[in-house]
This record gives sequence, C-alpha cells and structure tokens, in this order.
Amino acid sequence: MASHLSYKERAVLAEGVRKYLADELDVEIGNMDAEFLIEYLSGTLGSFYYNQGLRDAEAVLSRKLDDVSDELRALERPAG
Repeated sequence: MASHLSYKERAVLAEGVRKYLADELDVEIGNMDAEFLIEYLSGTLGSFYYNQGLRDAEAVLSRKLDDVSDELRALERPAG
C-alpha cells in the first residue's frame, strides 16, 4: 500500500516513524529503514484501516440517504 503514497507523504511518515522510535524506544534508524517499516506496516495493517474507512464511509452515506428518504417522504401529498 505504501507504493501509492507520494514521495512527500512517505517522507513525512518516515520522519514520524524515526521520531517515534527515537523518542519512545530510544532506537535510531535511518530513512531507508523507516521506509521499509512503513512498507511492512502498510502491507500488514493497511487493509484493516482501509476496510474500517470503507465501513465509516458507508455509515455516513447510510445516514445521509436516510435523511434524503425522510425529506422525500415529507414531500408526499395525501392521496384521495
């Protein structure tokens, strides 16, 4: 999944990983190692986050469609 990231996005993520590892775990790694870690995490965890994003989007869309249905029912005229 990381291959779909732009160079700038990968650089930002790599810096974040490097900073986290240094600050929290006292581990120093280079940019290349950080990018390899991002690639690994994207491949192993990415689909879980992607699928959750789809479920979240579906829930929002469902709520919006319910609102539209309510609005359309409100426009109905009495028959007869």
